[in-house]
Amino acid sequence: MNLNKVFLIGRLTRNPEMKMLPSGQPVANFGLATDRYYTDKSGQKQQQTEFHNIVLFGRLAEIASQYLTKGSLAFFEGGIRTRSWQDSSGNKRYRTEVVVQRLQLGPKPVGKTTPPQSPKEVKEEEIPIIEEEQINVKDIPF
Repeated sequence: MNLNKVFLIGRLTRNPEMKMLPSGQPVANFGLATDRYYTDKSGQKQQQTEFHNIVLFGRLAEIASQYLTKGSLAFFEGGIRTRSWQDSSGNKRYRTEVVVQRLQLGPKPVGKTTPPQSPKEVKEEEIPIIEEEQINVKDIPF
């Protein structure tokens, strides 16, 4: 039995970069930072940051580029993929990425919206949760 599954909650390190594949399918990519906090042997609190390359295809790419910006908090579920290619100098290059199959947006940044004027104006915030069933998994080059 094999399993390639990743769950990440973190903040974008740059705005999503949206492109179109030759097939016409949208693709978005950006960096994600995740933090781990721990106490070392001397009792000092430490922070360790990991950086991840995130890739989304189809409708997920469109949603990410519409709703996410640098610093946004979001949850990503997907799998790890390593691509290889030769650069212009003939050197073999590698890039490990998380190909997202599910996305949940985090809270909106404070100060970006105006507070409601009355309780009637308070509405439950709609945060899209996109599942892989809503995209054509065959279109994801995994």
